[in-house]
Amino acid sequence: MQIKTPDIGVDKATVAEILVKVGDTIAVDDSIVLLESDKASVEVPSTVAGVVKSITVSEGDEVSEGAVLVEVESADAAVADEAPVPKAAQAVTAETVKAELVAEEKAPVTASASAQVVDVKVPDIGVEKALVGEILVQVGDEIAVDDSIVVVESDKATVEVPSTVAGTVESITVKEGDTVKEGVVLITVKTASAGNETTQPASRPTEQASAPVAEVKQEQPASAQAGSVDVTVPDLGVDKATVSEILVKVGDQVEKDQSLVVAESDKASVEVPSTVAGVVKAIHVELNQSVSQGAALVTVEAQGSAVAEKPQSAPAEKKSEPVVAKTAETQPAVKTDVSASAQTEKLSKEQQAENAKVYAGPAVRKLARELGVVLAQVKASGPHERLMKDDVFAYVKGRLTAPQATAVAATAPVASGLPSLPDFSAFGGGEVAPMTRLQQVSVPQLSLNNFIPQVTQFDLADITELEAWRGELKGKFKQDGISLTILAFIAKAVAFLLKEEPYFAGHLADDQKGVLLRNEIHMGIAVATPDGLTVPVLRNPDQKSIKQIAIELGELSKKARDKKLSPKDLQGANFTITSLGSIGGTAFTPLVNWPQVAILGISPATMQPVWNGEGFDPKLMLPLSLSYDHRVINGADAARFTNKLTKLLADIRNILL
Repeated sequence: MQIKTPDIGVDKATVAEILVKVGDTIAVDDSIVLLESDKASVEVPSTVAGVVKSITVSEGDEVSEGAVLVEVESADAAVADEAPVPKAAQAVTAETVKAELVAEEKAPVTASASAQVVDVKVPDIGVEKALVGEILVQVGDEIAVDDSIVVVESDKATVEVPSTVAGTVESITVKEGDTVKEGVVLITVKTASAGNETTQPASRPTEQASAPVAEVKQEQPASAQAGSVDVTVPDLGVDKATVSEILVKVGDQVEKDQSLVVAESDKASVEVPSTVAGVVKAIHVELNQSVSQGAALVTVEAQGSAVAEKPQSAPAEKKSEPVVAKTAETQPAVKTDVSASAQTEKLSKEQQAENAKVYAGPAVRKLARELGVVLAQVKASGPHERLMKDDVFAYVKGRLTAPQATAVAATAPVASGLPSLPDFSAFGGGEVAPMTRLQQVSVPQLSLNNFIPQVTQFDLADITELEAWRGELKGKFKQDGISLTILAFIAKAVAFLLKEEPYFAGHLADDQKGVLLRNEIHMGIAVATPDGLTVPVLRNPDQKSIKQIAIELGELSKKARDKKLSPKDLQGANFTITSLGSIGGTAFTPLVNWPQVAILGISPATMQPVWNGEGFDPKLMLPLSLSYDHRVINGADAARFTNKLTKLLADIRNILL
């Protein structure tokens, strides 16, 4: 099987590193190639498990989406490739529906009387691979066509896979957690009339959706020339549906077959067309209202033309087929974003009005509402300037992959009106050296410090005894492959202290009238890399031993230097520790990382004379720099925090008390 370059948000990327070699045995999601562009560094994972047979790129090559990177021999893939996907499991398109309807007219289907076992396979769900999230049937269950049998999930979609035949579940060939792709057998179904049923699923969606149009038209007499006509809810195959969008308003001039209302259920999203040309006189429904078959939606005053004569009904039905086919095709992707819709802002009435003027199907409109996209701003690629789902995704991706413009817009007020650089040509000139990608994306975050009234509290901790104990332990730890640094002890001590002082791990509320106190401690640990500073997160250090913390610190540091940190590794921190290690310096003022309210800076420890009341003792003193948001933390509280921390570090046994 060929593993190709996925969509990484740019036209071209450079092969920076090849992570496998010919003959390697790899598993699903193992990284095979590292691609770099001016926007990102991305590790491309394997979509199958198997043996690397050939590598078709070299380091330094430029590749684009779809370029073959590696060929992997996989027994499972071979089986899946050889087994043809049943016609009923393919995505329904207008062309396949028409071809099958013509075939049915020419040659009646003869049903087989004998029982037959049919494989139900993974259809095209828009991604190369997905996980089986839930199995909805059991062996022996009686199922009908379109009954959901399995839920498959990917990072882009959650899709219920329907059965393409009716019958009895003979066997289930996958289990929850399995990775599957298009064409993989999910279940086998025993059916007594397989010959007839395997041809029905592809035509059924079109029949169900086109029938309502015909029914609405038949309600009007062919001889009617003018008058008020009520457009009603057609048969959607469900008892009730919800009015998700009203595409017209009173007074609008509408054409015959122009969409008036979008009705949605848990199974379909259908645009209800006007059965006549005329003027909208009344709208009988509101957004989010539940309606059932036969309920009046809109009243149209027909103007001077016959209402849907029988000879013209066939073209009208055919015209609706592409809409239905596209709805069926895009429905899984729309389902995916339902969970995200709660987090998106609803479009304003003005934006909804703009959307209503655009030629787009119901699935596309629903997707646009959930993503907060104004369809009028999206470039259409479909026939007759029809907007497609891919157009919406391309628009969103274009907005997301233009961070420079977004960062400039976001940080313009933060810059407080700084003027442009002066012209240095009279002084020898210069050239712009680009910052690393990591430095560039840090600019907007760091600029937020202009809004934080920040103060830094300095202190010194006597770690003489702690360092002696660490010296005794590190030899044993090293034998186990663990690097025991002083940072592990500091992280444990700070985590213990944050349980007593929760405000230092909190966040200033948006209304600035309260503090959000977190239930857990997740500590950011700053790590220096060749590309700049990055801050992976150490989870729940208060619940872990110093040995566990040391192990995880080593793993996070390695992932940071190898550019293998995932987005989740960088999220959720409510306190940060940054250390200069042995680089040098005596103290510094670290910047609070919003939305956190405190950060602890560690400078190199040095031997210093400390007065004991009678003389000076040599002590190893560790400089501490605690920066904090003065809106949340008072100076006295900060001084008390660092004082407690110095006592914990002077005798780590206090943690046990």
